[in-house]
Amino acid sequence: MYSIKQFKVVPAVPEPLKGLQELAYNLWWTWNYDAAQLFERLDRQLWSDLQHNPTKLLAIIPQQRLEQVAKDNAYLAHLERVQESFNDYMSATTWFSKAYPNHASHCLAYFSMEFGLHESLPVYSGGLGCLAGDHMKSASDLGVPLYGVGLLYHQGYFQQFLSNDGWQFEDYPELELHNLPIRLVRDNKNAPLKVSFPVGDRNVTAQVFEVSVGRARLFMLDTSLPENDPNDRNITTRLYGGDQEMRIRQEVALGFGGVRALRAMGLEPCVYHMNEGHSAFLALERIGHLVENAGLSYSQALEAVAGSTIFTTHTPVPAGIDTFPHELVTRYLQPYVQRIGASMDDIIALGQSETVPDPKKPFSMATLALHLSRYSNGVSKVHGRVAREMWQGNWPNVPVAEVPITSVTNGVHVRSWLSPDLERLFERYLGPDWTENPDDGDIWNLVDDIPDAELWLAHERRREHLIVAARAHLRKQAINRGASPARVAETDELLNPEALTIGFARRFAPYKRATLLLTDEKRLLKILSSTDRPVQFVFAGKAHPRDNLGKELIKRLVQFARNSNLHHRFVFIENYNMAIARFLVQGVDVWMNTPTKPLEASGTSGMKVAPNGGINFSVLDGWWAEAYAGHNGWTIGDDRIYDSAEYQDQVESESIYETLEREIIPEFYDRSADGLPRKWIKRMKESMRSCTAQFSAARMVREYVNRLYVPAMKNGLHLTEKKYEAAKQLAEWKTRIANQWKNVAIESFDAVESGDVKVGSKMKVKAAVRLGDVNPDEVSVQLYHGPKPSTGAIENGEVVTMSLESKNGDGIGHFAGELPCRRSGEHAYAVRVLPKMPDVSDQYDLNLIQWA
Repeated sequence: MYSIKQFKVVPAVPEPLKGLQELAYNLWWTWNYDAAQLFERLDRQLWSDLQHNPTKLLAIIPQQRLEQVAKDNAYLAHLERVQESFNDYMSATTWFSKAYPNHASHCLAYFSMEFGLHESLPVYSGGLGCLAGDHMKSASDLGVPLYGVGLLYHQGYFQQFLSNDGWQFEDYPELELHNLPIRLVRDNKNAPLKVSFPVGDRNVTAQVFEVSVGRARLFMLDTSLPENDPNDRNITTRLYGGDQEMRIRQEVALGFGGVRALRAMGLEPCVYHMNEGHSAFLALERIGHLVENAGLSYSQALEAVAGSTIFTTHTPVPAGIDTFPHELVTRYLQPYVQRIGASMDDIIALGQSETVPDPKKPFSMATLALHLSRYSNGVSKVHGRVAREMWQGNWPNVPVAEVPITSVTNGVHVRSWLSPDLERLFERYLGPDWTENPDDGDIWNLVDDIPDAELWLAHERRREHLIVAARAHLRKQAINRGASPARVAETDELLNPEALTIGFARRFAPYKRATLLLTDEKRLLKILSSTDRPVQFVFAGKAHPRDNLGKELIKRLVQFARNSNLHHRFVFIENYNMAIARFLVQGVDVWMNTPTKPLEASGTSGMKVAPNGGINFSVLDGWWAEAYAGHNGWTIGDDRIYDSAEYQDQVESESIYETLEREIIPEFYDRSADGLPRKWIKRMKESMRSCTAQFSAARMVREYVNRLYVPAMKNGLHLTEKKYEAAKQLAEWKTRIANQWKNVAIESFDAVESGDVKVGSKMKVKAAVRLGDVNPDEVSVQLYHGPKPSTGAIENGEVVTMSLESKNGDGIGHFAGELPCRRSGEHAYAVRVLPKMPDVSDQYDLNLIQWA
């Protein structure tokens, strides 16, 4: 075999077009249609065929075409206009710099297993990735100094194709890294920057690529290097691929390798945000670095790290959490444990609810994340409540309502999902400020100024675009399956551009109940068979390659369409990706969502529909439980959860048919004399007004900044001052309090006066607390009160802090407090004691609490 050497040929972009290369390597263009049109104008068909990838477009477009465009004055004027807009964006004074000028020099790190930024960079799988991508884009818009960290998967998002009977198969094409909008990070000698970290008994090396996302920067690690063992090169081959061992290796690379990569680039974030538990190992790497380089003990370093770490959980059920057996954790974490002065039992305990490791219970990445962060949140109000219930075992004596997991409801980056037709309307009627403040509710009140006829015309254009795009995909599917020419030609007649169009697109998992619509097939067939009020459904989505139950759902939908002979009104589009998602959310009339309550942590697809004029029809779970307001959409069932899943399905499938037949279909086809569905348009506007601002990623990121990022910044910076003096004191205080807490007890408590209490008055309560060697100012003695419970525990109680009145020489502290009696009825109260220290950001941090 003869030897070969590689070389690369790059496009000779003419000087007048040099700005295209800068734009191609910054994903700012993905939410600016004027910029995207620059690339589309070069070659419309090639642009589409390349999944809207500008770097590849510039690499393969004929040189003759570039030379031609370089002499086109109209095109050059377009390019100049876009460049000016881009430069203005990059140099503008931002919200963050104005709101928090004292933190202008600080930065944050945002770790995620996947990032869904655009279909041209397919290193994402689903909602978690798209959420991370929208988070990055909004951080850019707001000027939040955020660095994303992830892995660069060479096989990316798998390609889906269906057999003739509807069974899903997968293909994993290799990405062409040189044609992606990414750049290799280089060191000060212009060599590729590389970092090394132990993965089990071997050292693994990763190179780092950068993606520019407006003002924000995303760094992705790649282990596919010749100096690595072949097994280690595979770490960044496939997202969520392989077995448990591959998963822990990927999470070691993300957590340990990601922190080292930031450090190697000279970046020192003062806050780390873990988007799900996959990246929880980053905290161990940070602890190890402080032990080795700042002279801290393990416990001191843990306090310094946890105090500046945020954990967001997206999972509503324990089964969705990554867990590993102790043997696997020991094998991969042993090199790190040796560095930080802790035992393996200490580390295993961090991944369990128990303080003493239980060999029968697995090591949970989410539990590790909770133990190593002082700020935690779910992704909707419902999910926050579910998460508190799910993780109460970590705080066994704390009432569920007070488990320290808050919620920040997800949001979407509006301009990334908005159709150009609606964007033009918004510019005309909402004013230019809407793009900078998409979370300003007052701006969205102006949707009433948009004439009904103009809004409806724009929406009808988007529905027609959806139909055209869907037909093109369905035609391609038919050809790939070897369909006859006649069958291929039929795809040009599928779907009706004027019919009520209902969309359903998401990951196909059993809990999402994609086939709930098929519960009563005869009733559905009657709805689909109407000729005077036509209705059609467009489905899309992928099942996880190992989820056969999810694949069965897809198969059943496909077979229903075929067997009912209504395939022109009930279609499934293969190979769902962000491009397909865009034309669906921009063109549907109704977006349907049918998850099993309460298993939808948030859901974001419906949020993307609202600003485009689509209307949601969903189960009251996740975000829709917050958004639904009566006239902005429809619900499937109500908020009740039944013990029987079969009965739940029966009730909610009946609700689907009833609502379609009695409300949705009649309202859509109720036209005024001028042909406009006035009531429908009113509901469209109400959906836009009530949903867009509140469920924008701009609101979400601002909320993270105000409620979590800045408090974590302040806390983290305080803990590091004066060579980590506060962190040292906090660790020492916790150790002392933990040792002395066994001597703390409530000796007695009672109301000062007996008998009934009148509404509006206060009831004084006194308590005697044995403190031992604990100082009175180191405890918070609290009255916990609420309505009298039917069982033993007070639910959703309120807290009144009691004051010290005196302390005896025998170590008994006497405390008093007053209960406000605002409502009549039977009430109850209890007394509890918690440790208290100013540097403790979470009163339940020590998990020490004594009840009377």
